Amino acid sequence: MKVVIAIDSLKGSLTSMEAGRAIKEGILNVLPETEVIVKPLADGGEGTTEALVEGLGGEMVYVDVHGPLETPVKAGYGLIQETGTAIMEMAAAAGIIIVGKDKRPLDATTYGVGEMIKDAIQRGCRNFIIGIGGSATNDGGIGMLTALGYEFLDKDGKAVGIGAGALKDVASIKADNAVPELKECNFKIACDVTNPLCGTNGATYIYGPQKGVTEDMRDDLDAAMANYAAVTKECIGTDHLNSEGAGAAGGLGFAFLSYLAADLQPGIELVLDAVEMEKTMEGADLVFTGEGRLDYQTAMGKAPVGIAKLAKKHGAKVIALAGAIIEGAEKCNENGIDAFFPILRKVVTLDEAMEAETAKQNMIKTTEQIIRLVAAVK
Repeated sequence: MKVVIAIDSLKGSLTSMEAGRAIKEGILNVLPETEVIVKPLADGGEGTTEALVEGLGGEMVYVDVHGPLETPVKAGYGLIQETGTAIMEMAAAAGIIIVGKDKRPLDATTYGVGEMIKDAIQRGCRNFIIGIGGSATNDGGIGMLTALGYEFLDKDGKAVGIGAGALKDVASIKADNAVPELKECNFKIACDVTNPLCGTNGATYIYGPQKGVTEDMRDDLDAAMANYAAVTKECIGTDHLNSEGAGAAGGLGFAFLSYLAADLQPGIELVLDAVEMEKTMEGADLVFTGEGRLDYQTAMGKAPVGIAKLAKKHGAKVIALAGAIIEGAEKCNENGIDAFFPILRKVVTLDEAMEAETAKQNMIKTTEQIIRLVAAVK
């Protein structure tokens, strides 16, 4: 029997790979001859870097960069030496969690994201996997691009700046000094939104308010973003004003599309591709997946359902394990998960349940009983 394990992290308890290894131990305790493959799982959001780095045998690199309000921050990203791949989350350098309550949408910049990319290029990376959720910025990626050597100039030929407040002044763009290695790079961007850059469904209107954009600045900022897009079209020759995902992360999606020829993909699809999940599923009889809390939202396209759909494509049965099962989780049964089980074995406090060793042992013991049942009915 071939079993594939791809479970999301149990936040606060076990990483994706720790949970996967616990399930593997439970399987082998009962059926030691079973072929078991453990793969990391994440949905492109928080925790994706760590999951892929651990699962793909990489290392974390930490670099001092400019934060969203230019105060220095130490941003971490993953480095897979074997494939020359960098795995990043833009939030490490320009996340809203960094600014806290000090939200300044006209000043906040993605400059640090560009510094991270530049650092990875210098270390030999030419392949990039970047999650762009959780941004504090609405700068259209102008900060990131400036760090990478692009020049955004006003009508007098002077640099406009690196925040959203500079977008209205962009009159010309020069790429002469852009990092030359960018032409050799391949960018895959985890993006789960489809918003265009501008308009009432664009970056500023939809996501601006959570970054501090007020009603009185909204229209002017959206017009400034449109100006930036128009000058980009004129000087760079690309037109992604209305492309799906251009409005992601305050227009950072637009920058990746327009300047770096990036491929924007739903996070789960990008992760599954990165770990070669399709190939791994071939010949699988049983697949284990899950996450910390299984509920109706899981059925709405979260990572475990992505695994289930792929497993069904290859004819495998799917079992999900979770720290907690919430009302509405039955929807998961309609989306490829054949059965799901909570791993708790007795009534304990939440803190006790989330203790890493407790969660690990619960995962092992629950898996053992599931495998005993599978063996008994075969």
